[in-house]
Amino acid sequence: MTENIMSDILVALPEVFLLIAVFCVLLLDLFLSKSMKIVTFLLTQVSLLVTAWLVYNSMNYDAVSATGSLKVILFNGMYVKDALADILKISMLLMGSAAFIYSRVYQRDRDMCTGEYFSLGLFAILGMMIMVSANSMLLLYLGLELLSLAMYAMVALQRDNGRASEAAMKYFVLGAIASGMLLYGMSFIYGLSGHLDLEGIAAYIKTQDILSNMGLLLGLSFILVGLGFKLGVAPFHMWIPDVYDGAPTSVTQFIGTMPKLAAFGMVFRLLAEGLGDMQQSWQQILIFLAVLSIGLGNIIAIAQTNIKRMLAYSTIAHMGFVVM
Repeated sequence: MTENIMSDILVALPEVFLLIAVFCVLLLDLFLSKSMKIVTFLLTQVSLLVTAWLVYNSMNYDAVSATGSLKVILFNGMYVKDALADILKISMLLMGSAAFIYSRVYQRDRDMCTGEYFSLGLFAILGMMIMVSANSMLLLYLGLELLSLAMYAMVALQRDNGRASEAAMKYFVLGAIASGMLLYGMSFIYGLSGHLDLEGIAAYIKTQDILSNMGLLLGLSFILVGLGFKLGVAPFHMWIPDVYDGAPTSVTQFIGTMPKLAAFGMVFRLLAEGLGDMQQSWQQILIFLAVLSIGLGNIIAIAQTNIKRMLAYSTIAHMGFVVM
């Protein structure tokens, strides 16, 4: 039993290392003067690059399992390691490193280059990594909330800025509603199937007449509403322009990059793998969301005079293409 736990932890070593690195960044920053904040920045970069190397180093699919499968499920069915998760993790880690480098001058000039900014960013990236490797609705939700809570705090990092505080409040309230919708839908699916792991849910759905099972359809509806908010697709897009406009520019670029990859991974895990046999039900809704997002996002973006709001509506249109 102990050997199994240790082998599982070794496979999840990138997440474990990044979690330890977050605490190291926080503790080190306490003892550094303002002129030495470059050390915090460099430690953050090293943490991200080493984590990316650990993910890359573990991509040995010739020996991942005795059955020859390219997917390994660990921690009693909660965590999955496969090519999709590894590629998304490396992409998010490298994008996170680039985002911190790109925003360093902006943060320094506004006296925001603090350990809190970097630690919150690392917590957010850790949440994204958990999301794309989740094989259980419970772990998926925990990763999503870790990402969301870190993002709420990052938006409000400029405490004296009224617009940033307003944007953070809007983000928090609408994000909480979206999380509630998603959790409510997951509770329906769990109550009917008796499973939290996506494979068990998929096996249950195979035995059901989906169109006559109102509980499944109701749970799917709530899940799609929650995912629509998290993806930022129309008509669940109302938070994006205000948050992008009110947040510090460095935080806006952070929100507009890696979380989109994590959201894609979450949608793929939940819909394609867990609820794949309900494709005829959720596919039609996604088509509507995609078309509405592409049309609305591109048309309203033309009328914007603020570049950050224009980019926000452009993001809505781009997520429409992703959903499509």
